[in-house]
Amino acid sequence: MKIIALVGKSGTGKSYQSLILAKNKEIDFIIDDGLFIHGNKILSGKSAKRQATKVGAVKTALFSDEEHRKQVIETIGKYDPSSILIIGTSDKMVCKIAERLELPPIEETIRIEEITDEKERENARKQRHEMGKHVIPVPTFQLKHEFSGYFLDPLKIFRKISSGKHELTEKSVVRPTYSYLGEYIISDRVVTDIVIYNVFCIKGMAETTKVSTISSEKGIVIDIDITVHLGTNIIQISQKLQKKVKEEVEKMTALNVLSVHIHVRNVFKIEK
Repeated sequence: MKIIALVGKSGTGKSYQSLILAKNKEIDFIIDDGLFIHGNKILSGKSAKRQATKVGAVKTALFSDEEHRKQVIETIGKYDPSSILIIGTSDKMVCKIAERLELPPIEETIRIEEITDEKERENARKQRHEMGKHVIPVPTFQLKHEFSGYFLDPLKIFRKISSGKHELTEKSVVRPTYSYLGEYIISDRVVTDIVIYNVFCIKGMAETTKVSTISSEKGIVIDIDITVHLGTNIIQISQKLQKKVKEEVEKMTALNVLSVHIHVRNVFKIEK
């Protein structure tokens, strides 16, 4: 197994560049901020950016928690990769990660300065220090369960591949828990308003009589009581409403919607 490291100071764009570097080096697996990633999918681990403090984030990135460490070691063993790219802020850090995960010594170390120019690094620093944004090299939908209710935004990147065509990849931009000044809370009323608006957008729906939400660390469950017009295909419009509500709530709030339950409580006859 070949271990390659990408090293650079915090906020210089390492995670942003990692997928391109991994593609160029024909590396399918990445270890970044406590996560073990294959292509565009998180295989195991927990994100350091989800921790409440910077100290907690560093410990997570170094796999200091025994259960976290063993989980990732087991997953690595299961996939038995021929090569892994480890991302870190220093030589000491990437070596420590390799040691903690019982990986072979690092064969090659690439500096962020070798693959980016000063302007790119400055832009990355601005995103990090002025806006508190960090990039994780996986699509947004892979992270919503872990970052439900926090700033989450897809970053789509076009890049030229060897065939001359352009390939679209997606990374996720998140604002770590520890970077917030104060709490970030989305009112239940916001979700209710989004639901009510979308009910009236669907033909056959008469009104919403009740909207309730149940929150958990992984996301929310939405219960909706509705009245429909007589003669409406109840199953069809209920499925349509479920899909629409999930899409709109996730898009507008970054909450992870685990499920949407539709309860048809009444049928309304339109008087002619």
